[in-house]
Amino acid sequence: MMSRFSLRNAALAAALALSGVVSHAALFEDDEARRAILDLRQRVEAQRTQTEQRSAEDTAQLRRSLLDLQTQIETMRTDMARMTGQNEQLARTVSEMQQRQTDLDDKLRKSEPSKVSVDGREFTADPKEKSDFDAALGVFRSGQFAQSQTAFAEFVKRYPQSGYNASALFWLGNAQYATRNYNEAIANFRSMLSLAPDHAKAPEAVLSIANCQIELKDTRAARRTLEDLTKAYPQSEAAQAGRERLSRLK
Repeated sequence: MMSRFSLRNAALAAALALSGVVSHAALFEDDEARRAILDLRQRVEAQRTQTEQRSAEDTAQLRRSLLDLQTQIETMRTDMARMTGQNEQLARTVSEMQQRQTDLDDKLRKSEPSKVSVDGREFTADPKEKSDFDAALGVFRSGQFAQSQTAFAEFVKRYPQSGYNASALFWLGNAQYATRNYNEAIANFRSMLSLAPDHAKAPEAVLSIANCQIELKDTRAARRTLEDLTKAYPQSEAAQAGRERLSRLK
């Protein structure tokens, strides 16, 4: 039988052996845990790094996209500004062309003959022709008889076929009567009557001839003229005035 001392030693040896096994196992378990932790840390770090890289790439991509978008916006703005400028220039061009067309139409209208009505007579006259007649008549009505005499004489010479000529001769005769050019006045009144015997102012022209003859002291001729007036235009105001004048001449 083993002694108590031997048993104690054996137990102690066994305990030491068991302690070594346990210690070795514990050591083994710590290493595994550390490796697991390190591996986990590495995976986490790798994941974090990957995430950061992806985030950086995404951010860079987003920035590139934003820059591209901004570039596109600026390009569109530039294009729109250019198109706006082109549209404005086109609008100005169209407006200028329309204005030129309007001016051209106005010039054409001003240069084209048009219908006019003078002393109850309608005819076609050029704008310049109308303007010259109106100017001469304006001078007469302002009391400048010598100047209007020249203006009407030049008008008849300048427009020998004008529809204004009968009226122009009438006013020319009146201007000459006012300046005491009685013989010239009689000649132009007669020319007027020969040109347009049915003219609205024909009776006045006949009466004016008689007045010129009276001023020239040609009473006999004046009587004949007044008699012709009452016969040719019996219902006219000029004929009524002629009858009164005729009664005073007798």
